[in-house]
Amino acid sequence: MITERHPEQCPCGSNIAYSTCCQRWHSGTPASDPEALMRSRYAAFVLKNEGYLLDTWHTSTRPKELDLDGSPSWVSLRIISTTDEGGRGKVHFRAIYRAGSGWGYLEEVSQFVKDRGRWFYLEGEITEGMLKPGRNEPCPCGSGRKFKACCL
Repeated sequence: MITERHPEQCPCGSNIAYSTCCQRWHSGTPASDPEALMRSRYAAFVLKNEGYLLDTWHTSTRPKELDLDGSPSWVSLRIISTTDEGGRGKVHFRAIYRAGSGWGYLEEVSQFVKDRGRWFYLEGEITEGMLKPGRNEPCPCGSGRKFKACCL
């Protein structure tokens, strides 16, 4: 069983309320840095907010449309590293999702660019795979409990 997030908690994994975290970015305030934009984009994937994802995708690489109907059930996000240097940024992250009765991950090094005072997603190098957590490892759902006591 997956432990559900508190409905007010932001999906980006910040452990603060959505209303004081990614909601401001989703409502039109420009993200302050590449990590904030990446977290808000992850939250938009969780919430299936296609409009926000397209609006924050740089015009040079943005698809014409985006359909999230078949997207995975995202459960947790871990930021591995970030850089922000003179209008260019990178965020290396790993996102965990439910894959049938198992778990998958998407790891990406995302490239961001600041254009006209706003940060935009440009492109990313993606690696995907399946997770096989051991019984005593932390549960992939992000609950903080051991896998055997949570989602096994």
